[in-house]
Amino acid sequence: MELRKLSEADAAELLRVVRESLAHLRPWMPWAHVDYDAEAAAGFLVMAVSTWERGTMFHHAITVDGAIAGVITADRTDHDLVEIGYWLHPAHTGRGLATKAAAELVEFAFRLDGVRRVQIWHDAANLASSGVPRRLGFTEIDRRTPPREPAIGNRVGVDVVWELKKQD
Repeated sequence: MELRKLSEADAAELLRVVRESLAHLRPWMPWAHVDYDAEAAAGFLVMAVSTWERGTMFHHAITVDGAIAGVITADRTDHDLVEIGYWLHPAHTGRGLATKAAAELVEFAFRLDGVRRVQIWHDAANLASSGVPRRLGFTEIDRRTPPREPAIGNRVGVDVVWELKKQD
């Protein structure tokens, strides 16, 4: 497993991976709508490149043998805080890839100037996502209702917030 910066050249491969993952992602991701098309993939990648250049969001491809297996993002939500979000193609779940990718992104985040905290948010019903921060030593700091995103699919509408603080 390797992480690499997403680029606009990834449009066709990202579209394929997302389309193959829609049934798996739809219960959790509001953006995983049925009509995810080439325009949506291209628009996402334009935004990904732009926000990387501005230093606000850092979208990475999670790759296995050079092929995209998912995406993980470090979102600089505040000067001292980065939030990590991730998803995987269903063929790549249950193998520790999200945990390995998140561990690398935690290191990446803590190298950003001023970042002292990293958070992972997920819906309380998403037990697979809860395993990632648990395995990486994050502490559950909150459960929030109403959630930031609508309670769709399998979501119960409770955001679980995990945090890891930088050790000096």
